[in-house]
Amino acid sequence: MISGPNRTTVERYNLAFCAGAVGASFAFESPRFALSVLLGAAVETLNLRALWRTSEVALGLADRASTIAMLAFGARFALVGVVIWLALSSGANPIGLLIGLSLIIPAVVIAAWRNRPAVEANLPALDAEDPEWDVWNPWLARERDLDEYDEEDEA
Repeated sequence: MISGPNRTTVERYNLAFCAGAVGASFAFESPRFALSVLLGAAVETLNLRALWRTSEVALGLADRASTIAMLAFGARFALVGVVIWLALSSGANPIGLLIGLSLIIPAVVIAAWRNRPAVEANLPALDAEDPEWDVWNPWLARERDLDEYDEEDEA
């Protein structure tokens, strides 16, 4: 089983970022801007919860799998688009809405970073002089082609 951040951890970080962004918006910007950030944060929070649940169903981690949940993915995407369009057409600040919709990104990154696996200091590694280093292409993350390997030997 792959361990990583659970939904509660991500939602807590997200709540902290959302509260900070909305509070800062009310303090330094107009109420319209702050309400746009709040609306964007609410939409992305609801979308995260639904996306997390759909991912659990798709990956078989949920209690029950449902094809309806998979079809709901497309419907939810369309619904988020409609909500954003309605918000913009009713006068929401587009930058505030974008900020609110984007607050999940740092929350997920920080939750994943804090739940990263421990570094093993005693893992085996190739010796610096091992000829295998010449066979591996780090830029393409694969072994070098024979033609590519021969060209470097000639140079």
